[in-house]
Amino acid sequence: GTASFSDIANGVSQDYGFWLGDAFASGGSVGYDHKKMGITARGAWESVKRHFRELGLDTQSEPFTVIGIGDMSGDVFGNGMLLSEHIKLTGAFNHLHIFIDPDPDPVASFTERKRLFEMPRSGWSDYDVTLISAGGGVFDRTAKSIDLSAETRAMLGVEHTRMTPNALISALLRAPVDLLWNGGIGTYVKASRESHADVGDRANDSLRLDAKELRCRVIGEGGNLGFTQLARVEAAEAGVCLNNDAIDNSAGVDCSDHEVNIKILLDGVVAAGDMTAKQRNTLLARMTDEVGERCVADNYLQTLGISLIAVSGVARLDLQERLMQSMERDGRLDRAIEFLPDAEEIAERRVAKRGLSRPEISVLYAYAKNALHDGLLASDLPDDPYLENDLLAYFPKALRAKYPKQIVQHRLRREIIATQLANSIVNRASAVFPLMARDETGQSGSDIARAYVVTREAFGLRALWAEIEALDNQIPADLQLDMIIDLRRLMEHGVLWLLNNRPRPMDCADTIALFKPGVEALRGVLGEVLHETNLGALQRKSEQLQSAGVPADLASQVGGAKPLASACDIVDVANTSQCPVAEVAATYYQLGARLGLDWLRDCAQDLKTGGSDWQRQAVTAIIDDLYGQQRALTARVVASAGGGAGAVEAWATDNPAIMARNEQLFADLRSGDGLDLAMLAVANRQMRGLITG
Repeated sequence: GTASFSDIANGVSQDYGFWLGDAFASGGSVGYDHKKMGITARGAWESVKRHFRELGLDTQSEPFTVIGIGDMSGDVFGNGMLLSEHIKLTGAFNHLHIFIDPDPDPVASFTERKRLFEMPRSGWSDYDVTLISAGGGVFDRTAKSIDLSAETRAMLGVEHTRMTPNALISALLRAPVDLLWNGGIGTYVKASRESHADVGDRANDSLRLDAKELRCRVIGEGGNLGFTQLARVEAAEAGVCLNNDAIDNSAGVDCSDHEVNIKILLDGVVAAGDMTAKQRNTLLARMTDEVGERCVADNYLQTLGISLIAVSGVARLDLQERLMQSMERDGRLDRAIEFLPDAEEIAERRVAKRGLSRPEISVLYAYAKNALHDGLLASDLPDDPYLENDLLAYFPKALRAKYPKQIVQHRLRREIIATQLANSIVNRASAVFPLMARDETGQSGSDIARAYVVTREAFGLRALWAEIEALDNQIPADLQLDMIIDLRRLMEHGVLWLLNNRPRPMDCADTIALFKPGVEALRGVLGEVLHETNLGALQRKSEQLQSAGVPADLASQVGGAKPLASACDIVDVANTSQCPVAEVAATYYQLGARLGLDWLRDCAQDLKTGGSDWQRQAVTAIIDDLYGQQRALTARVVASAGGGAGAVEAWATDNPAIMARNEQLFADLRSGDGLDLAMLAVANRQMRGLITG
């Protein structure tokens, strides 16, 4: 726990000589004070900011209206309502009072909220009523009825001139505002198909409403259980932007994790005589801000990951269904308990072209991380020396600088590495990617994770992700998501290539050293070696991004993501033939254009995104086969005629029969109305025959 009982629990732990000492319970007198840090609210605010950013509003520079559950003395409510100076808090309630401010002044009301937050045990009755706009006030929940001013009626969108306190609270909950911020206790919204008895919170039965009645744009769940899960789903289907409470307020738990792991580390230093307990406590306090920033960053990435899944819509619904089935077979998931759609409903959504809602994705997201974490922990992956980098990155800079050896020897080093890697894979590659990669390659979760680490480092993806994320509120959010999806496709291809073409178990450090220099060299000459058709596509993409406000270099990097997907093939041939990467690349890209392999793969990609999961796997296999054929032919051409575009012309001249048959094949393919899976399979087989022959 994080409240006053922590010290008691830690005292018991120390009295028994338990190895965790005062790391047994977080948030005690020498731990991180969550309210002072505002960590839970700050994490939830990342969800709020993302929702609004995707709606085209910047909460940190533009005014927006809010209805709140709680008061300023509360940790989550109070901290949350101080996270933007542009909040227009038009109404709120706690267990005693109802606060109404129909047209608040953002500056004056922010100052007053801050005063109340700093006042011990404050309530809405302590609010300076002279600062409340016309028609507002603070009303007692014990009153028989409350008269509503014209301003209040307009703000609530109601016609009643008088309401009971409970009816007024219900009206506040359904008010047409930008944000509904839950920082209190109680369940206030249910699904229309649920009864009050289903909710299990009798104290709030008289004011609870159905999710379909909500008129807010965004919901932020800093508190727990403000909505039933079915209510969240119903609200999302009606167009409200929300996740679930476990996602929104996870930064508090994350902070506790950091505190415990840091204390375990430093207690070892104290036991070795290299630090006193007082020095430990001082250092712990000095790292408060950085720990908080790390927790907030985790929430940022989780909400980003959920958005990336949400924009895929129905395209990955089959994979999501198979992931749920897989976890059900393993006894990890009960869909009924978690209110996830069953097979029948999935089929209905597939027909309706409707994917999972954000609240449902939030649940699946957490289960996917836990399942991947457990699989990684059970393997030898956390013992790979290269992954000590991920372990070190978990800890604040001061600890990395002074105690790197102690970090590497941390008692929970394997658990931390498994957690860090599972978070990264699901945040960046999606919840279903490990399953997809396993289906397409037959490899284990640990092998997939190794390939992910190699791809992430060899292609320099972390730096590119950071540059895109730095453009928040500078370019449209949907464009940011599109750019990240372009990089995700590059990452997926790199991971699958490594799984299909490198020996196992893959040594992360050696494989990165083998491919990273070549990938960097290729990226530097991409504009010089691409065939003119592909170069034109890259330039158009780059120009479009730049016109939207993306810096030129980043626009070029993202624009080149598609042709860079062939980097592993090109670098592999270059390493084997000892031919410069630039010359191999020129040969590779020229062959792809001359033989129509690029066009064929593009047609296949269109088929991949529109069919069943089995069709997706079949098309993926054909696409991989076409890449493999292009690599094999590139190696033959380089070996016989050297590298460069001129080598392709020489090879074509020496093989007129192959070129003639190739031209006839593509003339036949282009003469139809479009490719289907059967035509693609035949074309792939004929291409293989041409190339190998």
